[in-house]
Amino acid sequence: MESMIEACCKQLKIGSTFYKGYQNIKADTHEQFLLELLKRELENREIVRKNRLLKTANFDVVKTFQGYTWDQIQIPPSISIEDIKAAKFVEQKANLILYGSVGTGKSHLATAIGVEACNRGKRVKFYRTASLVNQLTDAKANGELKRFFRQIEKCDLLICDEWGFVPFEKNGAQLLFQVVSECYERRSVIITTNLEFSKWNAIFYDEKMTSAIIDRLIHHSHLLVFNGPSYRLQHSTINC
Repeated sequence: MESMIEACCKQLKIGSTFYKGYQNIKADTHEQFLLELLKRELENREIVRKNRLLKTANFDVVKTFQGYTWDQIQIPPSISIEDIKAAKFVEQKANLILYGSVGTGKSHLATAIGVEACNRGKRVKFYRTASLVNQLTDAKANGELKRFFRQIEKCDLLICDEWGFVPFEKNGAQLLFQVVSECYERRSVIITTNLEFSKWNAIFYDEKMTSAIIDRLIHHSHLLVFNGPSYRLQHSTINC
């Protein structure tokens, strides 16, 4: 009998979790049994969907808000901590710019927001900015730039971590500008950076392009300023 159930599920493209352990379902009627079976399948599909979104987001390390402290972060009145944690700004296609010194928790927060967005069914892409530029450059060289942009077009939230850590070649800067332009008012962007806006020209080497990028990013944007000391330095095993 179970082999027949398995065969039917395969034909219907239903996973084996649909019927595994059905003997343990307690129900007084056929309807109640069927309802419990369907609820289990829905729950399993939701877990699979979230795991798939987390995998395709390509986070360096999955981080959450558990234990995260907000004491040293200057949050503008335009957004609340609750809205940040719920990734509500993604629905509004707004941006977050996380600015502060190295090691102050910007990447952790960006990742935690991205993970929560995945949990809420949003499609997320996480990149170290230097890696994103390298991938864009390689895609262009291999004639695959359109395919790469289609991947970005599908996401609801693009996270560019460590923005400005490495200066770009002119070609890379232009490609990154294309990404920002493509995202403008279509999807949300989170940027983590330790460079103030006035120094961004050192990354792009072109004042007009720098101004255009800043203009697109800060429109519909919330700026979070991280004022605390480096967490990594504070918890280093090296005694200063």
